[in-house]
Amino acid sequence: MRDLKNNIDLAPSIAPATYNADADGTGVDLKGFMAAVIAFHPGTITDGTHAPKIQESDDDVTYTDVPADDQEGTLSNLATDTLQRVGYKGGKRYVKAFVTVTPGVTGGIYAAEVIRGLPASAPVA
Repeated sequence: MRDLKNNIDLAPSIAPATYNADADGTGVDLKGFMAAVIAFHPGTITDGTHAPKIQESDDDVTYTDVPADDQEGTLSNLATDTLQRVGYKGGKRYVKAFVTVTPGVTGGIYAAEVIRGLPASAPVA
């Protein structure tokens, strides 16, 4: 069966906007899912360096950077219209996107979401 729609869920972490300072995403609860991918969707990056990463937490309060061993793939600085995604293999309950911005005046436009998959119960509502 090719039914992906009922077996994944998308949750926003960084809302689409223009960023010229660090973008600290919203935590996404992975309870009930066995897999996750974090996707970064840049539009136009006009200046500054925008370095994406993913962070994890047990309590949705204290976040730490996800170690390389708990990621599938790597991330590089955001570039105009260049989608990036990285898989999460860690064991924490919450994940979020984070972008560190170094000097930017006009900044860059982007968003990030967490795609949760392999649900314990499908279809995903």
